Amino acid sequence: MSSYSIKDLEHLSGIKAHTIRIWEQRYNLVEPKRTDTNIRYYDDADLKLILNVSLLNNNGFKISKIAKMSAEEMRDKIIALTEGAMAYEDQIYALTVCMIEIDEEGFDRILSINTRSIGFDETMLSVIYPFLSKIGVLWQIGAISPAQEHFISNLIRQKLIVAIDRYVYQGGGKKFMLFLPEGELHEISLLFAAYLIKREGHKVIYLGQSTPQEDLLEVYKFHQPDYLITVLTTSPEVEFVEKYLCELSRTFPKSTIIVSGYQVIRGEVEVPENVMIMNKIEEVKFYLQEDRKVINKN
Repeated sequence: MSSYSIKDLEHLSGIKAHTIRIWEQRYNLVEPKRTDTNIRYYDDADLKLILNVSLLNNNGFKISKIAKMSAEEMRDKIIALTEGAMAYEDQIYALTVCMIEIDEEGFDRILSINTRSIGFDETMLSVIYPFLSKIGVLWQIGAISPAQEHFISNLIRQKLIVAIDRYVYQGGGKKFMLFLPEGELHEISLLFAAYLIKREGHKVIYLGQSTPQEDLLEVYKFHQPDYLITVLTTSPEVEFVEKYLCELSRTFPKSTIIVSGYQVIRGEVEVPENVMIMNKIEEVKFYLQEDRKVINKN
């Protein structure tokens, strides 16, 4: 069971702490718990309630009406909303509730509706990535458990693998080898890049998480890819990033190395000539479009 301060609720729901306190007093909407030292805190059920209240309130329900709803009534209203058109922010709140409740069916419903209405790409860029940023905040403040984070990450990973499998390489195009360095396990961005590249008709050699350098070299010798793509989120440590990228450049001088992730965009990193930094790995989509224009022109 996680615990949250009123500031945590404000940050995660968009409702000002002052407003939450007024709702507590006027409508008895939520009742904070207290520690042995009399410090106020909120639990998972309180966070879920505030997120649902925020979603309903953003969609035209008055707080006086929301406060009178039973848990079942509120759930029915939320389900009805998630089955229709909702603002991206509201969908992110709904996904956060799905994560807290370990609700796979709710998560699938929201993603399926979005994929049908705006497409898989836009769902990833406008809903899933902002949602993952919110998860990052929750993780930093210790507001979610490893089980909740793994649950939601694996669901997104499954969706990406299914999307990738829709495309079968037909020959031609460029060769892209995708990998994460040793110790790096956050592969959702890498999987999304694999999806974008494969959809464009290029060959993808996907090595995935925590790839040892010797394995990378062995596969490289066999396939001789035009591009290497990696994402540095936590590994290597920031002080070793430049050294790591220089090693990649020396080891694979004939390939263009595309790199993204927090460890390279958090500060100024000097890179060799054949290394390209992308602020967001999804920018590979636009790079592929420009590359196709050059190929077609020639």
